[in-house]
Amino acid sequence: MSLQNDQKSFGRSLADTDAHPGRLPTEELLSWVFPKIVDQLTTAVCLTDTDARILYVNRAFTEVTGYSAADVVGQSTAMLSDQCTPSRVYEQMWRQIRRGQSWTGLLANRSKHDTVYLAELTVLPVRDAREQTACFLGIYRDVTAMHHLERQVHYQKALIESMVDAAPAVIVLLDEVGRVILDNHEYKKLVGDLRMREPAAEFLRALRESAGDGDTWDGHAEQSFRDQEVCFDPGGRGQPRWFSCSGIWFREQDSSAAHFFKPVPQTFLLLMANEITKLKREQEAVGMNAMRALLAEQEQVRSMREALQAAIFQMQGPLNLITAVHDLLQRRGAQADPALQHALRQATTAGQAALERLRHLIPAVPSEAVAPVNINQLLREVLELCKQRLLAGGMVVDWKPAPLLPAVTTRISRLRGMFKQLLDNALDAMEGNRQKPRELRIATEVRDQVVQVTIEDTGSGIPPELHWQVFEPFFTTKRAAPHTGLGLTLVQEVINEQNGVIDLDPDYTSGCRWHVLLPTRCPDAS
Repeated sequence: MSLQNDQKSFGRSLADTDAHPGRLPTEELLSWVFPKIVDQLTTAVCLTDTDARILYVNRAFTEVTGYSAADVVGQSTAMLSDQCTPSRVYEQMWRQIRRGQSWTGLLANRSKHDTVYLAELTVLPVRDAREQTACFLGIYRDVTAMHHLERQVHYQKALIESMVDAAPAVIVLLDEVGRVILDNHEYKKLVGDLRMREPAAEFLRALRESAGDGDTWDGHAEQSFRDQEVCFDPGGRGQPRWFSCSGIWFREQDSSAAHFFKPVPQTFLLLMANEITKLKREQEAVGMNAMRALLAEQEQVRSMREALQAAIFQMQGPLNLITAVHDLLQRRGAQADPALQHALRQATTAGQAALERLRHLIPAVPSEAVAPVNINQLLREVLELCKQRLLAGGMVVDWKPAPLLPAVTTRISRLRGMFKQLLDNALDAMEGNRQKPRELRIATEVRDQVVQVTIEDTGSGIPPELHWQVFEPFFTTKRAAPHTGLGLTLVQEVINEQNGVIDLDPDYTSGCRWHVLLPTRCPDAS
């Protein structure tokens, strides 16, 4: 059968149909309708006998291969091959179609114009009335451009993944609900090092808390960020690790078929984190020396303030007594001794003037701006300042920080001094107690935007009836220095400035257990 003969039979069938409309048998109708429809398809079609000799091709076949029907009818399909397709592909194809099964695969063919193209071929066995294979129907599709595009996308994806994996920074791609879509080797190493399932979620949580506004990090807000510092503190398992985080939000259209006609944008976050632990430790080493000098100076000023306030406190009592006697004599009128009244009046005036001069001599507390601080870092600094005393006293420190803490906005020097005072009190109590092991336990945690610090010691403790009295000025439980010092009074003052709470646990009997609750924002922070 040739295309020319087909076309003649198509013409006769068409003429018969015009002369006797509606009288054409179904078989005869199909005999010309099928080739006419197939010839108009945009997909290349080739019909061969069981020996692969070409019987029929449509117009699209000519467009794909360059061969016309006259060129190929009666020829073997081997003329289409470029001979670079592995023989195993043809062997597998023939085994399958001879069993009466269809086959689909890729072949490298050569067109009439001597151009190699990649053909996606589907071969369908066509059976006769006895269910025997009578011929084969081949459907061709030139997929060269698609293959080239797929390879290009694959290579670009592999190149990007290689570059991302080779990057020394942590890189992770997240969708808008925080699921990890893509990560690199550094991120996988971080998962193992920090023993967290998804460190990226902790990064974002810390960034939200430090920003104080969850919407800032919402995918719908799409506000990128840069060089935001996050600290992971493993406590006794190792040193804290610092990271500088940057993130970029971007959108792309959902490529699923369900959203083909109504595109739905998807939002992703590219999160990058560079470890800056080494830099932070170097800065801490430099800052620690300056901090020691500053604290020594502050300690001198604090001692001077306490000494002057203690003198004022000690003088105020007798002066109040003199004033009371003077007032009593004045109420007696003529019965009082005028000389005694004059002497008492002079003593009262001189005493008030002396007290006023002492008050003017008290060093003023230097003003300090509020700033965000990581409480874990602050406590580590205080422990470093107390290291020599801890080692000399043979004390064991059990440090259990929360891995991530939101920043607390506060006056950093004041808060550092407060914790230093609490630790000094704990060390004093343990140094005076030789009957128990000397253990200092410090833990931090987050509860509803409040950072809680728990400090425990195994010292002598404070009797329950003195729990509230310890905050009074110049009250102390130390036998060696009664009615001196403003330590816990100043602690309470700093806590009040922070709008926080300090509590001495009455149920703890092995020493003292302090609970310090600090809101993440200072009440007068602007």
